[in-house]
Amino acid sequence: MKEKIDRSNLPQHIAVIMDGNGRWAKRKGAERVFGHRNAIEAVREVTEGCAELGVGYLTLYAFSTENWNRPRFEVEALMQLLVTTISNEVETLMKNNVRLQSIGNTDKLPNRCYNKLQEAIELTQNNSGLTLVLALNYSGRWEITEAVNSIAKMVQAGQISPEDIDQQLIAGQLTTRNIPDPELLIRTSGEMRISNFLLWQIAYTELYITQLLWPDFRREHLYEAIIAYQQRERRFGKISEQVKS
Repeated sequence: MKEKIDRSNLPQHIAVIMDGNGRWAKRKGAERVFGHRNAIEAVREVTEGCAELGVGYLTLYAFSTENWNRPRFEVEALMQLLVTTISNEVETLMKNNVRLQSIGNTDKLPNRCYNKLQEAIELTQNNSGLTLVLALNYSGRWEITEAVNSIAKMVQAGQISPEDIDQQLIAGQLTTRNIPDPELLIRTSGEMRISNFLLWQIAYTELYITQLLWPDFRREHLYEAIIAYQQRERRFGKISEQVKS
């Protein structure tokens, strides 16, 4: 499958909605947390697969602002798992020359999680390969609201006028301002929705939905998604003849 990939037409940014951990655990007769623990191998496989291919950015939707509404036990277990995983995977990130970044309202994470995250970001900051972006305590509506508030303050302070507000200015106030928009968005578990993820950035992103639950997702499934992406014609509002000319 890997040999079928056109290396000259790789998506430079792949985003993933990692869905289905709870259902995977339920099928095994276990608690939802069991699914989250078994999802780590999928994260490792996709990260290493992207790094090997030469993909520039991989953004994983790890924890949304809405996830705080889940049962307290599950949230606490997820936070503990986050700490453990980051600590355990730093060596792998270094080995694969992966730089770690995050987007979202990470200041609201528990102190231990926030500190481990920042530590890993600092340790990997000089790596020059794949940039792995963890979306933590993130939602698209939160991000856009924050950007609007920031721009309103700029207008109020007389730094800009309302006429200066354009798409470039808005994009520059988002948490992804230094990250290109994703060309490919993968969602596992077959759900046909965006779930408040990168709402501004995915305006022209190609969507790939698979029935696989996230803990079962492996490198060959990443390759399948990339091949499907490469078979599509991306028109950006134009017609086929314009794109081909």
